[in-house]
Amino acid sequence: MKRTILILMVILIGAVKPAGAAESIEMKPAPPPSVPAPLTRTVPANIEISLETTEAKGALADGVEYTFWTFGGTVPGPFIRVRVGDQITLHLKNNEKSIFPHSIDLHAVNGPGGGAAVTQAIPGETKTFHWKALNPGLYVYHCATPHVPTHVANGMYGLILVEPEKGLPKVDREFYVVQSEFYTTGGFGEKGLQPFNLDDARHEDPHYVVFNGRVGALSGDGALKAKAGETVRLFVGNGGPNLTSAFHVIGEVFDRVYHEGAVGSPPQANVQSTLIPPGGSAIVEFRVDVPGRYLLVDHAIFRAFDKGALGMLEVAGPESPEIFRPGR
Repeated sequence: MKRTILILMVILIGAVKPAGAAESIEMKPAPPPSVPAPLTRTVPANIEISLETTEAKGALADGVEYTFWTFGGTVPGPFIRVRVGDQITLHLKNNEKSIFPHSIDLHAVNGPGGGAAVTQAIPGETKTFHWKALNPGLYVYHCATPHVPTHVANGMYGLILVEPEKGLPKVDREFYVVQSEFYTTGGFGEKGLQPFNLDDARHEDPHYVVFNGRVGALSGDGALKAKAGETVRLFVGNGGPNLTSAFHVIGEVFDRVYHEGAVGSPPQANVQSTLIPPGGSAIVEFRVDVPGRYLLVDHAIFRAFDKGALGMLEVAGPESPEIFRPGR
């Protein structure tokens, strides 16, 4: 009897998680413009992340098709949210139907190639690596397989947020927006399947400059939505591969901007437009006081109205005539 009790005690003790052991979490990234919920835990964890690279035709504009190379089947790739101090295991699978090898370079990683050196995966292959999130901030990730510019130009980029220990200030809405260019053989709006134009890409002369992978991705049913009086946070990235973005929301002033996604530094207040370099990011926050339609643009303004860098934030709610009203 004593021996049976002793064995049972050993089994139970072995099943108890040791004090101070990190929690293990399988984290699912969110497709754009969605953002995973803010983290509520106060200690680092062991995080498992799985991403898959694909090559497939999709809509670049109405009636215009393009063969996108993607992370997770979306452009940009899904939004990843972790915490400083997390130990992360990332599994990158290259879909068996792919033609080209792919990899991932996360600007948040301290290590060779940001992970690209150990994730070069041929079609059907999965590569895994482990890293620790040391620096809080908002970072770009992208493919880094030769020819790197071509992989990026075809849609292989996304954002990863490494939250600081105490998290970010609470807001009512969070959205994920990435600007990028597409270089096509046909001109803007030319119908049919459009091949990648390497010569135009080298000359930095795109026919398309868009938010979230296509013309109109953030309009109509895809428009961002908020209510008057709410605070909005936009995680904004620039996939490039070439152009710097002058990001602006028409009809709003950014209450706070974390330049270069640097959440460890105090934000700048009362900003009209913010520059985001290719391979860079920014976090912008503002309160929407007045209902109506607000336009997200690259204020290199021909890109907005002639090349597609135009999105919409639809704000519902009661009027605020003390702030804004039409004249008589």
